[in-house]
Amino acid sequence: MNIKLLAIGKTDNKALQSLIDDYTKRLSFYIKFDLEIIPDIKNVKNLSESQQKEKEGELILSKLTPTDQLILLDENGTTFSSVGFSDYLQKKMNSGVKTLVFVIGGPYGFSDEVYQKAQGKISLSLMTFSHQMVRLFFIEQLYRGFTILRNEPYHHQ
Repeated sequence: MNIKLLAIGKTDNKALQSLIDDYTKRLSFYIKFDLEIIPDIKNVKNLSESQQKEKEGELILSKLTPTDQLILLDENGTTFSSVGFSDYLQKKMNSGVKTLVFVIGGPYGFSDEVYQKAQGKISLSLMTFSHQMVRLFFIEQLYRGFTILRNEPYHHQ
C-alpha cells in the first residue's frame, strides 16, 4: 500500500518543515509515503468561502486516480487512539487498498464534491490546529502507527 498526504499551501515555518521532513524520512522505512503540496489559491480576497472551497476541491480531485481511497482529515471525522489508528491502517493494508490518500483541506474545509468522493473522515482532535501543524501531527501519527504494528519501542502504553 502507498500513502499520500495532500495539503493546501506550503509550510513557511522552517522548524516545522524540518520536523515534517524528519518524520517523512522515518516513515519511508515502513511504507511508500508522499506528501504533496497543492499551492494556495491566488486572489482569495476576491472569492467567497464557497468559491474558495470549490477551487481547492477541483485541485484536490485532480490529484486522485480512480483506484485511490480518499480519507479527509475533518473535524467531524472519527477519532482514534494511536493504537486504534494503527489498527485502522492494518485493516486498510489487509483490504488491498493500493493508495490511501489523506487530505488536509483549506481554512474553510472541503467542497461538497470532495465530501462525496471521500470514503471516510478522520479527526485528529476536537481542538483546532493550524494547517501546518496538522501535517506534522498526522505524519508523526502515521509513523507511530507503523511502529505500533511492528511492536517497536517508540510508543508506550
